[in-house]
Amino acid sequence: MQAGASEQGHELAAKSADVIFGASQSMELAQAFYADVKERVKRYGRQPDDLKVLPGLSVTVAPTMEEAQAKFDELQNLIHPDHGPAFLSRRIGHDLTGMDPNILVSDLELEAVDDVGTRSWQMIELAKRENWTLRQLYQHFAAARGHILLIGTPEMVVDAMQEWFENGACDGFNVIPSMFPDELASFVDLVVPELQRRGLFRTAYEGKTLRDRLGLRVPESRYAKAKASAAE
Repeated sequence: MQAGASEQGHELAAKSADVIFGASQSMELAQAFYADVKERVKRYGRQPDDLKVLPGLSVTVAPTMEEAQAKFDELQNLIHPDHGPAFLSRRIGHDLTGMDPNILVSDLELEAVDDVGTRSWQMIELAKRENWTLRQLYQHFAAARGHILLIGTPEMVVDAMQEWFENGACDGFNVIPSMFPDELASFVDLVVPELQRRGLFRTAYEGKTLRDRLGLRVPESRYAKAKASAAE
């Protein structure tokens, strides 16, 4: 499994990985990422389905939207106003500590910093697009670490997941519960049945290994292939 969306990361995944753990702030960005890595695998004699793209997904779910939002807001309000900017600073490459949390990110004239990874650019662009304040950005980043963030009822969550899955943005998701064990249990109890009802998730496992469950074929051993070639 490979994580990282740099040029080198794309190439490494195309050549060697079975799974990419991705992070995209919009479906459009995810679709571009998905198309790029699926095309690259062909250069190495692989099939597009030999590489599964699984973006991170943080879900806060409840029977009603009001309940889900209340759970999410309770967690967000626990973020210390000093720790939020400090954590965000490390991830986007700019020192934001001591700044007014109500200032608009678009007024800060921040530039992406490649040294800290591709999420720097994604988070800055997202904040500008949504017209967020610094507080809104660090709260959003603390909640999902730059991954997809969904808050709502099971139907709302699955609607979004289905849209990404059926429109060339991913092969599935790496679920990141906002809190253990409660939100993992909520996902299993509320989201999974809705996925199954729509025929989007299995009701029984097809095999015993993780490779089986991800639908990955067993690749030919490059060492056995080299040995066979040498013997010839």
